Amino acid sequence: MIRIDGSYGEGGGQILRTSIALSCVTGEAVEITNIRANRPKPGLAAQHLKGIEAAKIISNAEVEGLKLGSTKVVFRPKELKGGRFRIDIGTAGSVTLILQTVLLPSLIAESKSIFEIIGGTDVSWSPPVDYLKNVTLRAVGELGGRIEVRVRERGYYPKGGGRIEVIVEPSRLEGLEYTEAECDVKGVSHCQNLPQHVAERQARAAKEFLEKHGMRAEISTEVRRGLSTGSGITVWCGYKGGSSLGERGKRAEIVGREAAERFYREYSVDGLFDSHLADQILPFAAVAHGRTVFTTTEITPHQRSNAYVIREFLGDLIELNENDRRYLIKGAGL
Repeated sequence: MIRIDGSYGEGGGQILRTSIALSCVTGEAVEITNIRANRPKPGLAAQHLKGIEAAKIISNAEVEGLKLGSTKVVFRPKELKGGRFRIDIGTAGSVTLILQTVLLPSLIAESKSIFEIIGGTDVSWSPPVDYLKNVTLRAVGELGGRIEVRVRERGYYPKGGGRIEVIVEPSRLEGLEYTEAECDVKGVSHCQNLPQHVAERQARAAKEFLEKHGMRAEISTEVRRGLSTGSGITVWCGYKGGSSLGERGKRAEIVGREAAERFYREYSVDGLFDSHLADQILPFAAVAHGRTVFTTTEITPHQRSNAYVIREFLGDLIELNENDRRYLIKGAGL
């Protein structure tokens, strides 16, 4: 059994999600201890439970320690399967973090998977769904992963209620040396149960900031009705993105400018991938056939945590040149 120390590095939920995903892919049982040890409330929260439950279903796994607050989980997968699955987090827990547990195994399964996931589509401390669709899945798609995400309803903190549909086709992942590609700056500014001008002001502020820095952006607006009330904006170009969420008392102009600033901060630094994408792509590159190469804007604790888990499951596949922030991953060919 592979043993993972959940307090390693940043000591958050990333270690848990990657461990469960790689356990499903390799068929190796895993014991994860000290789960989320470095967080204010250690142990499993609702969205972690739902992620493990989903992985349990798609791999017919036996699981120990599957309860709120648990700091130790033992996960024994059996056979991966496709099918249609519904996951209701029950809170505003992030739907995109749930996908970090089940996407990779579903690419390896023998038949198509369709997930309906209900929770938060645009919430703090997680990738917004528009970043997932337009940045993460672009990079995964270039490795050969065939994944489609459809946003049916938006979900914001604290009510959640967002709903996405995710279609995953079994795919053979091939390593790739990523290169710079020409791209247009695009974005989505959205609000729900709020006046249309909120989304418009967010978009206008983002465009004004970018224009001052010599960049033109095409930012669409989206106004919805739904269970939860909120707003947000994501801006991206190629392998880099930035986002911001609205909150009570925070002007729409500040939200828009913040997203543009975060995007521009990544865009203006040398490195092909932004720091978040570099973290998210590592497990996919690790199981691909052949080698994957890319540079990133920053080496983060999340990246180091993912590299640690990958090393425990698959060996020393990852080479990192700290000086130019260049990753070379020798895929395991699973």
